[in-house]
Amino acid sequence: MHVKTFKGSDIQAALAKVKAELGEEAIILGTKTVRGGAGKSCEITAAIDPRSAGGPSKNAPLMPARNAGGIMPQMDGNPTDWACEWRQIKDQLMALVKPQLNMEDLSPRQRVAIKYLEREEADMQVLLRVFLELKADPDRPILPVLESVAPCYGFESNKWRQKFHIFAGPHGVGKTLTLIRLALREKQARPKARICVVAADQGQGKGRLVLRHYADLSGLAFREAGSAEDMQELLKEAHKFDMIFVDLPGLSGKSSLAEHLADLGLAESLDMAAHLVLAPYFAASQYAEIARRYMCPQLQSLIWTKLDEACSFGALLNMARLTELPVSALSFGSGLKNSIAPASSDLLWRLIFKHTLPGQSAEQAA
Repeated sequence: MHVKTFKGSDIQAALAKVKAELGEEAIILGTKTVRGGAGKSCEITAAIDPRSAGGPSKNAPLMPARNAGGIMPQMDGNPTDWACEWRQIKDQLMALVKPQLNMEDLSPRQRVAIKYLEREEADMQVLLRVFLELKADPDRPILPVLESVAPCYGFESNKWRQKFHIFAGPHGVGKTLTLIRLALREKQARPKARICVVAADQGQGKGRLVLRHYADLSGLAFREAGSAEDMQELLKEAHKFDMIFVDLPGLSGKSSLAEHLADLGLAESLDMAAHLVLAPYFAASQYAEIARRYMCPQLQSLIWTKLDEACSFGALLNMARLTELPVSALSFGSGLKNSIAPASSDLLWRLIFKHTLPGQSAEQAA
């Protein structure tokens, strides 16, 4: 199988290059949006069986590409059926591609990096992307390639200047504790900052009590806003605060984060960033469904919790690829002190390659 990456100013331009070089029978393995000094561009990784390259069907369409967020576009028919079928197709494609990844094309240290990623259960699309970028230049440093797969943008007020920070994610991943840790960390860094924590989960009495308790102890303002009316009241007094941290409940039924934010009256134009809080031990199919339901324009970063309970960390790379969002914070342990850190490439790769938690030495990790 012949695999190549094509670049264009947009997805149509990149697809035209795929069609021109590989023909109509090319299979799209993945797409991504690249941001650079010249603005946004699109990269498409495509493949074709050399045996079929000489006689492509003129009427056969290209396999559909994913959008920039890594999710299948809506198709005619049942979207769930399409998503299931597409996952099966991708699994088959990756099974075909993997034997063609000739590790001898890489330098020894590059091969070691690929082996580590395999050990951490990074998915085939992550491995393929890293392999292709390293293969293009055997002398290329590994870390810049890895950083492009899972960028970091640490959660700190001098970087994240939005007033509203929405913490969303599945039930049981530790959203409330993560919100408290970040609010207390921000209060410690800026004692005079006016910070409000908000319980938006009317059905979770324990979470509200925990938020109120730590707000009272730490000089944080506390509000409840589980309905659109309550949220409108909060918006009216938002000028009183420097930062507002909102604890959302897990989504119910088949609802999406975009729908839930709209129901609360939190419009896209609001000075707001939503953060998807995740634990690193869901199944791949669950992460795909989480990405589908939580992706929206307001979602700006991934926050990983319960890292001390994980056996491997490939999920951090897989979700970064799937959502194309940076990692903003890494959380671990059961206490509040020294249990969360703004994400950085150094911390992330020490975690993945050495299983070293932030603030932990390599000897302690071992």
